[in-house]
Amino acid sequence: MIGFTGIDLVVLIAYLLGVTIWGAWLGRGQRGGSDYFLGSRSLPWFAVMLSVVATETSTLTFLSIPGVSYTGSLVFLQLTLGYLVGRLVVAAVLLPAYYRGELATAYALLETRFGVGARRFTSAIFMVTRLLADSVRLFATAIPLALITGWPYPLSIAVIGVMTVVYTYFGGIKAVVWVDAVQMGLYLFGAAVAVIAVQMLVPQGWGAVLADASAAGKLDVLDFTWNLSTTYTIWAGVLGGAFLTMASHGTDQLIVQRLLTCRDRASAQRALVGSGFVVVLQFLLFLLVGLGLWAYYGGREFALPDEIFARFIVEALPPGITGLLIAGVFAAAMSSLSSSINSLASATAYDYWAPMMGASEDEGRIFKAGRVFTLVWAALLIGGAILFIPLSEGTSAVEVALGIASLVYGGLLGVFALGVLTERPGQEAAIFGIVFGIGMVTLFREQMAWPWYVPFGSVATFTFGWLAGFAFPARARA
Repeated sequence: MIGFTGIDLVVLIAYLLGVTIWGAWLGRGQRGGSDYFLGSRSLPWFAVMLSVVATETSTLTFLSIPGVSYTGSLVFLQLTLGYLVGRLVVAAVLLPAYYRGELATAYALLETRFGVGARRFTSAIFMVTRLLADSVRLFATAIPLALITGWPYPLSIAVIGVMTVVYTYFGGIKAVVWVDAVQMGLYLFGAAVAVIAVQMLVPQGWGAVLADASAAGKLDVLDFTWNLSTTYTIWAGVLGGAFLTMASHGTDQLIVQRLLTCRDRASAQRALVGSGFVVVLQFLLFLLVGLGLWAYYGGREFALPDEIFARFIVEALPPGITGLLIAGVFAAAMSSLSSSINSLASATAYDYWAPMMGASEDEGRIFKAGRVFTLVWAALLIGGAILFIPLSEGTSAVEVALGIASLVYGGLLGVFALGVLTERPGQEAAIFGIVFGIGMVTLFREQMAWPWYVPFGSVATFTFGWLAGFAFPARARA
């Protein structure tokens, strides 16, 4: 594409090769499953904090969030208030429960409370959800690569996936966390460069951008409308965002695995709560980028909201900077994709393979099996991203991915609450509660916006699971 020069290509290739080699090098000396999946439980909290932020936002922030404010306003920020509240609850309630024992996955906690069936059932839900949601994320990352090279989406998706799986396979969670930290710095730098570019390219700079945006109502942040079908309101933001974060950061192996790599509970709590403040600032930055792009393009319509920022990078920025920012897009993508692959392999190895093969205490066998599962899940994610291509027109990947996850997050959060806050319900009651909660959200999803899925599903799961406990109480354990 015009605007992407040979210098940009050199910068991009150097970055991709450099981060892949470095990530693989970080995994040297690993011998067991605890090394590969938990970093020997010795990673510093600040690196874990940055990894959490990079994992949960990734390309969806870099590409999709500017598209959200470009086509709308700043009301997405209301969700970040809930994100912070949710982290505080997880840090106070769930993290102490995780650190009472040497747990390898989030779902091991449910086995302790309910039984192995509940652990495997919730782990399977995580796997399916993560596969679907992160396939969408991977597709979003292929957009700029396809724009630059002219390659078809399937080839672009495959290239990104293969580059990522190399360092994930060799480096394990240690490589994932440290590479995440560096990659987050790169894509935040990319956003800052875009802010400066808007100042230079738009007549009268940001003063004019903000004045025009204010006149168009695009600086609105708070919406006090009480309407379950409106996506971004203060009620959906605080309540929906808090429940979504309690689910994603308290019950999803993707994030919980990061927190379990910390040295102790206090370190994990610092990493989790600190990430909440970083996320607020990060979303604000990328939403402002979207307003700048709206002014630069004069409100022009695009087929894909996620395409807007990518086009600006390759069309409007000088050589070298374009390559660096595209590298930022890949940094965002690779951080999330590597995290997904490693967490999926971890759940497969610890929740299914090791118990079934009698290898729960054999770190060496878990390590070897984990590498195999890493390759399997990478292939599935690449295939899922390719299948999403026909469904992508006119959609925002960030909203699609969050909507997919939110359908089942309520069931997961509700059963964790059932396990931590009650004593009567047994395993059958817990599983019935999850099925009921997810079923109710699926049945009524057209009557509410996606931020309400998790609160609704959580309450339904907890309530039905608690009532089912009278018919299926917990069995006494020897």
